Order: sequence, then C-alpha cells, then structure tokens
Amino acid sequence: MSYLEKIQQCNNRRVDAFEALWVEDRRVGWIRKDYVSSLRQFADVFEFEKRGIALHHSLTSQQVRTDAIQSAIDGLIKDGVIDKHYGEIYPVTASHKHLPEFLIDRGVASLFGTRTFGQHLNGYVMRDGGLYMWIARRAMDRGYEPGKLDQLVAGGFPHGMTAQENMRKECMEEAGMSAELADRAVAVSAITCCYENPHGVKPETLYCYDLELAEDFQPVCTDGEVDEFMLMPIEEVAEIVRDTDQFKLNCNLVVIDFLIRYGYLTPEDGDYDSLVAGLHQ
Repeated sequence: MSYLEKIQQCNNRRVDAFEALWVEDRRVGWIRKDYVSSLRQFADVFEFEKRGIALHHSLTSQQVRTDAIQSAIDGLIKDGVIDKHYGEIYPVTASHKHLPEFLIDRGVASLFGTRTFGQHLNGYVMRDGGLYMWIARRAMDRGYEPGKLDQLVAGGFPHGMTAQENMRKECMEEAGMSAELADRAVAVSAITCCYENPHGVKPETLYCYDLELAEDFQPVCTDGEVDEFMLMPIEEVAEIVRDTDQFKLNCNLVVIDFLIRYGYLTPEDGDYDSLVAGLHQ
C-alpha cells in the first residue's frame, strides 16, 4: 500500500455510472444511474434531460426546493430505497460561504451526490522530544466504518451553525473538551475528495484543524461514538495510514495532510507532488 493509494481510494467516482443533478444552470450533485428510475414517479420534483436530472423549473426558492426534495425522500423511504433520516441537515452548496440551493438530510446526501462538509481535529502532544497524536477508535455500533481509527475529534458540519459552534459541540461530545480548549484549535487546511459508497457518491470538503495539547490531557467520550483513545507516536500513525486499512477512509487524507505540513513527507518522497495535488482535487 501507499499514501497515494489512500488518496486514490477517496477519489474513485466512475464518471459513466452517474447522472448530473442540476438546479437551473448549476450542477449540485451526482445520482447513480440505477437510482434514476426510482425518481421518475416524482414528476413535480425532477425533470429528466440530456444533461442529466434537474430540479423542476417551478421550484425557484430554497424553501420550496427543500420541501420538494423532502417529499421525494419521504417517498423513497416508503418504497424502501432509503432506510431513514439522520435528522442532521446539510446545505447543498459548493461552499459554506455560499447560500444553499436547498437543504438535505445527511443520511441521503450520498444518494443525490451533494457535497458534504466536515471538521477534523488533529490533537497532538509534544513529549520526550517527539510528536504524538491522539487517535480515536470508532465504536463498534457505528453504522459507518465501525471500529476504524479516526481523528481525536471529527464530525459533520451541518447547516445553521458556525465553524466555532460546531467545533465546540463536537469536541465536547467526542472528547469531553471544554469550549475554551476547543477554541484553541487552529484552522490549517481544507481537503476535497469525491468517492463512491454503497448509497451513491460523496463529494466532501474536510476542514482540518490542529491543536497542541498538554501532556496530561486525557480525552473522554461523552456520546458513545468512540470506544477508546490512544496516544501514538506520529511515526506509528504514519505507518498505519501507509500500510493498513485501519483508519476510516477519509481520515487517512487528514493524516497525510498533517504529515506534509509538519515535514514528515517532503519533496524527496517520490509521490510528494501527487500527494499534495491529490488532497485538493
């Protein structure tokens, strides 16, 4: 295995397997072709064109689009195409700086291939002349990639919250960290990727943060989503990412980004240029 293979795994969308999803002249997602037939019953929500699938031309505002998409989602759940709602609302937009075209439940974002956003926190400690990183192991009852390794704190970036508010919430829930400690996290980079999953495709933007922690810091999970925390030498973390599949898929990219920024991967490494470019596709 290699670092580059991990990036390629997170950018594996097959172009010919998906239809583009449009709002007016703006592409907002990708729908797997074998799902298209399930959408044809919602003729007041979708229009089927040469360029792909478009939201109906009569849906001209964010709220109207959101309501129409939600009615289609309810129908797809009734038909057994989708399992359930997650109850976490994501904006359908190219960037959190832009107003959403409509809002969608996190649980069905992959079905429509709309971009999702997340915040990942690298918590690290300087000890004995070396750098150590806190790594979380996801709980075995998680619905997605149970038991995999993860960042100290990582979560989705839902609609209606600021970056600071969401970081505070995730830090408290996942690691028992105070708001004051969470506010010390430094935004350092943004990773983009697009990969297929069992439900469709997931274009992602991951906002990455670094936080140096005291040697006596001990994370405590308060929401049951983490089974254990481990403080590992960064060299061991790097080897696990490079040589195994122990990390949750997109978390590999966050570690690779950290290794580049802190000089553990350099231009002397053969894939360096491809790694840097691959994190920002």
